[in-house]
Amino acid sequence: MAGRAPRAVVADDSHFMRSVISDILEEGGIEVVAQARNGVEAVEAVEEHGPDVVTMDVEMPELNGIDATARIMDVQPTPVLMLSAHTDENADVTFEALDNGAVDFFTKPGGEVSMEMSRLKDQLVEMVTSVAEVDVAGNGRRSATQSGTGGTRSGTQRSGGPADGRRYVDNPTLVIGSSTGGPKMVEKVLGALPLAADLRVLVVQHMPEGFTGRFAERIDARSDYEVREATDGGRLGGGEAMIAAGDRHMVVKNYRNGRLRVKLNRDPPVNSVRPAVDVTMESAATTIDDPLVGAILTGMGEDGAEGIRAIKAAGGDTIAQDEATSAVYGMPKRAVETGCVDAVLPIDDIASGILDTITTEVT
Repeated sequence: MAGRAPRAVVADDSHFMRSVISDILEEGGIEVVAQARNGVEAVEAVEEHGPDVVTMDVEMPELNGIDATARIMDVQPTPVLMLSAHTDENADVTFEALDNGAVDFFTKPGGEVSMEMSRLKDQLVEMVTSVAEVDVAGNGRRSATQSGTGGTRSGTQRSGGPADGRRYVDNPTLVIGSSTGGPKMVEKVLGALPLAADLRVLVVQHMPEGFTGRFAERIDARSDYEVREATDGGRLGGGEAMIAAGDRHMVVKNYRNGRLRVKLNRDPPVNSVRPAVDVTMESAATTIDDPLVGAILTGMGEDGAEGIRAIKAAGGDTIAQDEATSAVYGMPKRAVETGCVDAVLPIDDIASGILDTITTEVT
């Protein structure tokens, strides 16, 4: 795709939405090679045109977006961006689509759709362009959906303590930031962290309101940690994790006796996003005086770079996901460019890398 415009298939059962989305993409320099009214047509269009990316509606007749995504991954692996309505039901099925191989999702606005889509057009074009770069076929760098877990150090340490002669430090806190391609990566990292490490975990995943609660429930079911969506004034102790709530910044307000408290606000977006990783990391660096670790995973943009800088300045440890296993190497790259990242690791090694920062020799 280097040197040419991304080629897209737009799948939506609404003629109006197909037209609006196609016009936005075309105006943004993306060539729309075909439109599809349902999942069957979407699969056929992918086979016929070999696009770089598919925008896929969740609910469509004949074959829905979830099953169409799975079929595309079977017959001709192609990056898929789900376009989801902003409802609880769609939150559930959108995560199913991610399980089936979709890279990420974009929430379609309610209300006066044409006006709202126009307002969000730059964001949609940027996301479609980024998703189009993801290698879901595994021919080059591995994608977010294809990185396996077998044979990693993190897997060997999941249920117990560190190696003989070492122990975990007291009261460590971990702050994770991620965006495009991040949900599966966050799930992978938290699923590999042993409860014995007694971490307090804060996660900022760029995700809209209405989806972060479902995201927390999914990770809670797949992790030894107690995971919940952040609430204003919520407190966090060892063995617990909080997912930043959609459309609210999560600020660490105080920390004492191994427990921290967060406040949520709707201050202006930072780095064009809310919640912003920088807000949480910088407040953690200012407030927490026990061991602190910051990790930046896959995502587009530069959010988290200043947060990593702040954590390093406060004496904390910092990790970034490597390019080969990042769906989009934007946020990790910007973090690395600060010169404040201690380790750049593939996704399968990030959990063990985190554990390495919070272990110490027994004296």
